[in-house]
Amino acid sequence: MSSALQYLTNEEGEKTAVIVPWQDYIKFMEDMEDLAAVAERRDEPRVNHEEFLAELRKDGILHDHLA
Repeated sequence: MSSALQYLTNEEGEKTAVIVPWQDYIKFMEDMEDLAAVAERRDEPRVNHEEFLAELRKDGILHDHLA
């Protein structure tokens, strides 16, 4: 996260909002989307690494010289 954050304050000097550089905002939103996808898939069955590689090979996505 950039150190170029800016804060908006109320009359008492309390922070009420933050202004974030655009690129930091985009990265933050991408991270939030990733976390949402993980949360949605939390209850899906898990596959161990070797099974996953075997499935990729079977589907032609992964070739032995790449693994």
